[in-house]
Order: sequence, then structure tokens, then C-alpha cells
Amino acid sequence: MVRNVVFYKALINPVKRLIKSIVFKNISLTKTEIKTFRLHFLYYAIEGIILGVLALNEFVFIKSLKGSNIQVGVLFQFSVMVLIFSIFFNEWIKRIADKKKLLRIVGLITRLPLLILLFFPKNLSQLEGNSIYHIIFLSVFLIFFFAYPIVYPIINLFLKKNYSHENFGRLFSYATTFNKIIMLVVTFAYGLLLDAYDYAYIYVFPFVAFLGILSIYLFSLIDYDEPFVEIPKRKLGQSMKQTMNNMRSIMKINKAFRDFEMGFMFYGFAFMGTVSVITIFFEKGLHLNYSTVAFYKNAYNILAILMLPFFGKLIGKIDPRKFAAITFASLLLYLFFMGLTEYFPIHTELWGIKIYLMLMLSITFNGVFAATMALLWSIGSVYFCKNEDAANYQSIHLTFTGLRSFFAPLLGVLFYELWGFTWTFIIGIGFLIISILLMIISMKKEKKLS
Repeated sequence: MVRNVVFYKALINPVKRLIKSIVFKNISLTKTEIKTFRLHFLYYAIEGIILGVLALNEFVFIKSLKGSNIQVGVLFQFSVMVLIFSIFFNEWIKRIADKKKLLRIVGLITRLPLLILLFFPKNLSQLEGNSIYHIIFLSVFLIFFFAYPIVYPIINLFLKKNYSHENFGRLFSYATTFNKIIMLVVTFAYGLLLDAYDYAYIYVFPFVAFLGILSIYLFSLIDYDEPFVEIPKRKLGQSMKQTMNNMRSIMKINKAFRDFEMGFMFYGFAFMGTVSVITIFFEKGLHLNYSTVAFYKNAYNILAILMLPFFGKLIGKIDPRKFAAITFASLLLYLFFMGLTEYFPIHTELWGIKIYLMLMLSITFNGVFAATMALLWSIGSVYFCKNEDAANYQSIHLTFTGLRSFFAPLLGVLFYELWGFTWTFIIGIGFLIISILLMIISMKKEKKLS
């Protein structure tokens, strides 16, 4: 017990000093908000390290493990496909009185399998073709990603309970900003490490397992005293039916939220359909090394970091659908200039990093997209509901994300193999135009009714 207290203080005290000097002097917060933000900040800081490693995950799979195009699509698909279970897990989460304990158990179960990667070979011949190691790698990360539909709704529930409506977006943007700063440093360092040693991931992922367990444990220390309501026990089929009925009811009654999710559906097809293709484009179209890919990922994250505080304030002041339209438009321009890189491959090389003119323009808009989507995807849904419904709405949001993931990632790879990079990006741009129009029409329709 004494050791746990000492360890906790060793982690939290430097965080207290940092937050006090940067954040707290510029904003009026309650004691509850201050305590919550410290743990929220620490959780996001550690998650930044994890995300910095995962940022190169698909590129590692195709370059170092020699995975196929379809397998790369499946790897990304797993990261979002699991979210389809959110609406069902949410029904189960409601019945769990000790949500803190639930978080800790989920952290252990989903992070420990990463230790298996310690036993992966360092021999290229064992990794080529339909290697069993590709299947193991994909399986380990399927388990890893299964934490998302449980952890994300609980995070929103804890934060919505402890942050005021006025400070929610701002505090979330502060934590996300530091998360991205750490992420970009780790991504660049990891890229250099992989260029020096192709199989560095074998030793990095077990370390990520430890960090993943630690971060979730720290977040579980946030106070959450919502009175537990006993829910009548039902059979699994009845519970699922009730859950679907609740979901249908919310979508029918809350038209603004329904329109928001419709826009997200088309955006999701554009994003998921192109994200794996962009990884393939970097490897097979432009033949980039790890350092160059890390450079581009860091470039847009630096821009996102600079813009996050501004967008953190903005999301609480304007209609979330208008915020969504800005987000979708930035992704549209990102894909547009990404596609032009194939036709205007003007570039220079500096310290082994290939710097493409069109890719730099593309990355600029990706910075705007990263900053806005970091907020919109994580907390956009809570602006349509009451505090106590935050987990419900986020679960619906995540479930729709999971639904489109069944088709979009592999369809994107299929489009690439049939028609090439250009038409894949054009199809993505078409979906984004529809999503933007849906947001604009929804807002105009609401104004006419009011």
C-alpha cells in the first residue's frame, strides 16, 4: 500500500506543477475538475507514447513483417470494427457497479497479449508469404483494440460527470494537445529506431503492454460516484432487443444527433476507405522509409497541436454540425493534394527524408483534420445529450463507426487494386462532399423549424 502511494505521488506531483503553470492560471476550475484533469492529463500523456508507436503500426506490418495489402486493410479494420459492439457493451457497462475495477480488468486482458511479440522471429524468410506470424500479429491487435468499445464510453462518462459544460471542450483539448506532443516525439524516435533495426517492434510492443495497463489504471483513479441503479435482469436476447430499441428511440427523437451520425457515416467511408491505401501509397507508390513517414505524421501532428486550443474553445461555441463540416472539408483537401502527389512528384531530399511539395500541402490540411477530429470524434456526441446520457450517445457513435468498418477499409483496398490510387481518392472525396452537404442541410432545416 505504501509503495503504491509513493509511486502515485512520484507520477502525479510533476504533473501537478506542470499543469498549474500552464493551464490552471488561465481558467477557473473547481477542485473536482482540477483533480480529474490531473489524472486525465497523465492518462493522455502515457497514451501519447502508445499512440506514437501505433502511428507506424500499419507501415511496420507492410514493410518489416511483409504483410499483404489485404492484411494491412484488415489490421486497420480491426481497430474500428470492434466498436460495433459498443452499443451492446454499454448495456453491460450499465449493470457494472464498480466501473473502476472494470477498467483495470479490461486493461490487463487487452494489453498483456502484446508480450507474445517478444517471441517473433528476426528472419525475413519466416515472415514472407502467408506466415503464421501475420495471423498472430493481427489476433494480438484484435484483442488490443477490444478495449476501445468499453474504455471510450466510460472515459466520456467519467469526464462528463466531473467537467462542467463550459470547460469540457477546453480541458479535453489541453489534454489532447499534450497527448499529441508526446505522440509526435515518440513517432519520430520510433521511426529512426526502425530504420536502424527493422525488428525493433519486437521489443517495443511489450513495453507498450506495460504502459497500456498503467494508463488505464491511472484513469480509473478519477472519482466517479454516480449512484448505481439496479437494472432488472433480462436474458441476453431481451437485453440486446432493449438496447436496439433505445438506440432507435434516440435516433428517432434526436434529429440533430441523427443527422450528425449520417454525416459521420459518409465521412467514415471516405476516411476508412483511404487510410490503408495511403499506407500502401507511401510504401509502393513513393517508396518512403520509416523516418520519412514519421516526419509526415509528425508534421501534421505539430500543426494539430498548435490549433487544438483554438478548436477546443470553438467546439463549445458553435453547432457541432458546423464543426463537423469544417472537419470533413479539411479531410477532403488532404485527400485532394495527396492524390496530386502522384502526378506532381516534385520533391527534395534532406537527411534521408523525402519532402514532396504536394504532400506538404496535403499534410497542412491533415493538421486541421487531426485537430478537429480529435475533439469531434471523442466528445462531439456529448453536445447532443444530457450528462447522464453521455455514455449512451458515445456508444451509439462508436457502434456506427464499427458498422462502417466492416466494409470501408477492405473496399478501399479493393478500389485501389481495381482502379489505382487516383480513383480511390476521388471516391473518398465524393463521400466527403455528401457528408458536408448533410451537415449544412441539417442546420438550415433546424433554423426553418425554430
